[in-house]
Amino acid sequence: MAQTILHPAATRGHANHGWLNSYHTFSFANYHNPARMHFGALRVLNDDTVAGGKGFGAHPHNNMEIISIPLSGDLEHQDNMGNKAVIRQNDVQVMSAGTGVAHSEKNHSSTEQVKFLQIWLFPNEENVKPRYDQQTFRPEDRHNRLQQVLSPSPDDAGVWIQQDAWFHLGSLDAGFATEYQLKRPGNGVYAFVLEGDVTIDGQTLHRRDGFGIWETDKLQITADSNAELLLMEVPMEL
Repeated sequence: MAQTILHPAATRGHANHGWLNSYHTFSFANYHNPARMHFGALRVLNDDTVAGGKGFGAHPHNNMEIISIPLSGDLEHQDNMGNKAVIRQNDVQVMSAGTGVAHSEKNHSSTEQVKFLQIWLFPNEENVKPRYDQQTFRPEDRHNRLQQVLSPSPDDAGVWIQQDAWFHLGSLDAGFATEYQLKRPGNGVYAFVLEGDVTIDGQTLHRRDGFGIWETDKLQITADSNAELLLMEVPMEL
């Protein structure tokens, strides 16, 4: 019997710093909820809006897989590995922090907001050599299908990370139904609804709701309206 956990959008932690408006699905910074520390290897899911000309100054990370997915606007990245890039909608960026990396993220525009997801996963191996990657994905390749954007292997589709995890994005028309088959026994899936309404294994979900499901090998997904969906398959055991 599948196990599930529901996190309605309105139950997330929230911090509005003026320049940064952030919603936290899991405990982060000043939001601490012992019942919401992580979902398996998924440690952080932040839904961030950064004002024009603002951003996060250089700060360190280690032994964490950090994924950024811009939803609108442009995000400027710089790190001490020599990477400087602009990440836009339809891009996915990953940093394997490993032994340690310092980076900054700021709004590339001085006037327009940037909205992005900041996601952290625990790695399956610590103290690896830090690594940066980003890729651009065609939005038409996720229309009424699940587009793989992240995997554990450089030989598989999407950016790759130091964890047995797979991410998929879907842009689904109202009434469209599909199935997601888990890639690895013992994994679970955390679904995050970016826009619209979907039903997953009988659970109705709305914009920015989160839904975790594990002890199953597949999910049934139906779009109840035009919808945008992120599926994050992650190990449940750390």
